[in-house]
Amino acid sequence: MLIIVGSVIVFASTLGGFMLAGGSPLVLLHVSEFVVILGVAAGVLVIASPGHVLKHIIHKVKECITGKAADEKDFTDLLKLLYEIFMIGRRNGLIALEEHIMNPQQSSIFQRYPSVLNHHERLEFICNGLKPVVDGKIKPDQLESLMVAELEAKNAEAHHPVHILHLVGDSLPGIGIVAAVLGIINTMAAIAEGPEKVGEKVAAALTGTLLGIFVAYGFVNPLANRVQFNNQSDAQFLKCIMQAIAGFAKGLAPLTAVEVARRSLDSAVQPGSAELEAALKGLGPAK
Repeated sequence: MLIIVGSVIVFASTLGGFMLAGGSPLVLLHVSEFVVILGVAAGVLVIASPGHVLKHIIHKVKECITGKAADEKDFTDLLKLLYEIFMIGRRNGLIALEEHIMNPQQSSIFQRYPSVLNHHERLEFICNGLKPVVDGKIKPDQLESLMVAELEAKNAEAHHPVHILHLVGDSLPGIGIVAAVLGIINTMAAIAEGPEKVGEKVAAALTGTLLGIFVAYGFVNPLANRVQFNNQSDAQFLKCIMQAIAGFAKGLAPLTAVEVARRSLDSAVQPGSAELEAALKGLGPAK
């Protein structure tokens, strides 16, 4: 929602200031300049991005517009889920976790927390982290290194859309100059048609420069920053999972493992210690 509000503010401020100075918005409407600027920018995007990164960019942009970053409620649900999982492992043995992590969609525990169950990356990270614990294939002190490596790979992959969007944003002012030069070439070709025609074509050329800078600094680069903030939120969610599972694998009590994970969170999304403990104690017996 905020991204839409911000876009409206950018448009309203730019057009409003232009109109207050006596300008008409119709003067800025030169379709040829839009075709050059947006077309070349789209070409840069396609040239610079492998197919899977293009899909990732579309997904990330859509997520920025329609979705939201994980909030305190999402993290509270995560910690409650992990606590229930850990309590089963403590009471019934680690083998009792197998039915939950091998088929989480059918797990009575996971079904209570749709913010995790319906998010493929979060669900997969939890299950991948718990499987070695259940199988006993690695030592507890080795599990954290394994999860850190997976987390670093995911962070590197998530940065690709940010890098490409910044590339496009940084290219747009230059693309605007290209559009302006093309407009000046047209102007020189029409110089014999009189001052009125020349003035119209010069205005169109200058609109190209304006459009390139406007789209770059008003939309594309801010959008790249929003994608980066969302990536950091996702990374924090996965890091919270890693801290809790690694602590439990090393022998920490379920409540302590969850508390370690809680303390790793930013204050904006961190549940209160007393509130979380009360919520955990209020959970029914894990099954």
